[in-house]
Amino acid sequence: MKRRTLVQALIGLPLAAAHLSLSAATRTQAEIDAMRSRWRDLLASDFEAPGPDEKVSLDEEQWREQLSPQQFQILREEGTERAFTSALNDEKRSGVFVCAGCDLPLFSSEMKYESGTGWPSFFTTIPDAVATKRDFKLVWPRTEYHCARCGGHQGHIFKDGPAPTRERWCNNGLALKFVPGDAH
Repeated sequence: MKRRTLVQALIGLPLAAAHLSLSAATRTQAEIDAMRSRWRDLLASDFEAPGPDEKVSLDEEQWREQLSPQQFQILREEGTERAFTSALNDEKRSGVFVCAGCDLPLFSSEMKYESGTGWPSFFTTIPDAVATKRDFKLVWPRTEYHCARCGGHQGHIFKDGPAPTRERWCNNGLALKFVPGDAH
């Protein structure tokens, strides 16, 4: 992560805490479990969602052909986009956020909240959609997460999200595509 991106992230943390009480309604664990089980209801009827077991394995050249240079840097080289640059920060429609590399659904619109950090943020994921690992690229260890289907880097998990999960799945906007539901 570049120093400027780190500074922007650190500046955004107090903003995130301030926005939590205003933008994320408190949910019960039962409500979150129900949300995680009904995410398919938000899919467009013409979108055929792949499953996490349908693995995608491309070589570097194939990924470069499929992705923009910025997406390649994020998804394949574990980069981070600048804060407040993603159009997905303002996405409020009903639908599903999918991996930009392989279309695996990762989050529903019900899971998104305004964290104030400058990156699309979610308080939970679609079941079996991501894999995690420890990241030691900064001074302190972080939990990094990747698409379970193609291994594309999505972002990091922080423990400053809304109750009851207290998780903020901080995602690179360029690592996602938004698929609006049928209501739009």
